[in-house]
Amino acid sequence: MKKIYLIGIGPGNPDYLTVKAINTMKKVDVFFLLEKREKKGHEDLVKIRKEILKRYLDRGTYRVVTAKISERKKSGKLYKEGVKTWRGQKAEVITELIKSKMKDGENGAFLVWGDPSLYDGHLEILQHILKQGAVNFEYEVIPGITSVQILAEKHKIPLNRIGETIVITTGRKLKEYSPAEVINTVVLLDSYSTFKHFKDTDIDIYWGGYLGTDDEILLSGKLKDIIEDLKKIRKEAKKKKGWLMDTYILRQPEGSESNE
Repeated sequence: MKKIYLIGIGPGNPDYLTVKAINTMKKVDVFFLLEKREKKGHEDLVKIRKEILKRYLDRGTYRVVTAKISERKKSGKLYKEGVKTWRGQKAEVITELIKSKMKDGENGAFLVWGDPSLYDGHLEILQHILKQGAVNFEYEVIPGITSVQILAEKHKIPLNRIGETIVITTGRKLKEYSPAEVINTVVLLDSYSTFKHFKDTDIDIYWGGYLGTDDEILLSGKLKDIIEDLKKIRKEAKKKKGWLMDTYILRQPEGSESNE
């Protein structure tokens, strides 16, 4: 029986790999690296994964197979329908890789940015493939350090405050929040700069781009005071590298809401 591991590798710095992730990698025969077609800067993400393999594994003990996948196209479709279509295309590629690039009894792996259970589609894609019956395999999930944890580390703040919940959402969903609902909110995948909708409030922001990497950028303060700097930094960073992974926390000043 073939086996697939989804290994969380953290936000890009090899130092953030867990011991369990490293030990699992040592059991893998073939690593699959997926590369988006015509995506400027995406080669950086493949390069980082290769550097992780080189750092922790002996040369010659594993194979690397790189495959092209299409980028999700934003269209007039409903968001969920668009993602479902894109994941279906990705599932076809992964199915063929497992079929043709693995022998029976071998272990394969995908090195997943951050953690496989937090805003990543690989787990659901594997379950979809098995449900379709196109190829048979076992799978296991190896957790990873998330950008949310690194963000809190770098800004030296706790994620939780007394009596408060923590909301983890995306920029797309954040648009639906009113300022009064944003108490302690972690935001991922914000290509819309949705924080700008809260520029006239007293909300604090703790922002990080390329967290855990050599290109890491940090910024924090009153959103209304630093929003222009933040917009400029994001624009310049994306222009320079072709891509931007950023995470931030929007937080009401302590004491602004009573918690019983």
